[in-house]
Amino acid sequence: MKALVYEGDHQLSIREVEAPQVSAGDALIQVHSVGICGSDLHAYHGHDERRPPPLVLGHEVSGYRIDSGSNTPVVVNPLVTCGVCVACRRGEENLCPERQIISMPPRPGAFSEQFVIPERNVIELPGSMNLTQAALSEPIACGWHAVRLVERMSSATLSSLRLVIIGGGAVGLGSALSARALGVEPLKVVENNPGRRETAIAAGFDCIDSAEAARALGSDIDAVIDAVGMQPTRQLASQVLRPGGCLIHIGLGDADAGIDIRRMTLQELRVTGSYTYTMNDFRETVEAMIQGKLGALDWFEQASLDEGRGCFERLAQGQVKVPKILLTP
Repeated sequence: MKALVYEGDHQLSIREVEAPQVSAGDALIQVHSVGICGSDLHAYHGHDERRPPPLVLGHEVSGYRIDSGSNTPVVVNPLVTCGVCVACRRGEENLCPERQIISMPPRPGAFSEQFVIPERNVIELPGSMNLTQAALSEPIACGWHAVRLVERMSSATLSSLRLVIIGGGAVGLGSALSARALGVEPLKVVENNPGRRETAIAAGFDCIDSAEAARALGSDIDAVIDAVGMQPTRQLASQVLRPGGCLIHIGLGDADAGIDIRRMTLQELRVTGSYTYTMNDFRETVEAMIQGKLGALDWFEQASLDEGRGCFERLAQGQVKVPKILLTP
């Protein structure tokens, strides 16, 4: 079968690879649409030791389950967990010590025609669901999980929460859309890319660039979701949070400093990482999409798998205005 294979720093090629082997308990998925994630781009640049070449990347995916003899439309939770550890039993599967995700060894990703995944990771969709849009469920679920963490950590109620989202990419915009669906209207979205800023504004959010953010936001924000995760964005979050405010850190932009540890201690700022989502978060996200609670979901462009290498090059050069590119095998 055909696949887009990461072969080394800035090297991708279309190859014929072996078709996946389906074991007991697995589902065979025919890929319909698969998104290019920031983590795929990190690997492309050679910055992710967890994704050594050669490797099929891609984990934001919708398609058809075809092993059961029918073409059932589905979306896939790409995070594979053991199901029996303490974390899994308490519903925090994303913290499973045995967790794996497709697009990391030993599980090939979805930049291919087909792949396999445990059937418990598959969510069937109604026939009326737009399968292209369904591939956005994974990045949106990351944002949904982050908003649920805000709900748990903040001393403010969701209805009164002064929330700021840093980043207007798929995860940042997904966080803003999730917050709105859960009853929070984000105060601001911070995004420097003009195209993504226009997308956030079109989705109904007040979006500003980082140059005006500190002045516009002040220092009494209840919660910040940082969907970028770089030194300047952590610094901004640390600066604008009120005493007792919380920072939910999703982005993996870099591992440098940025958080004012002294201020975090003296003002009792609450800081936590946010990794992917639980299965319940994922199901809630998909249900919200089905019910139309997450907006038009039109903030992507499509390309064929054969055009994937060019899409990565455009993303690396900052030439993509939309939050997400979806590839179609």
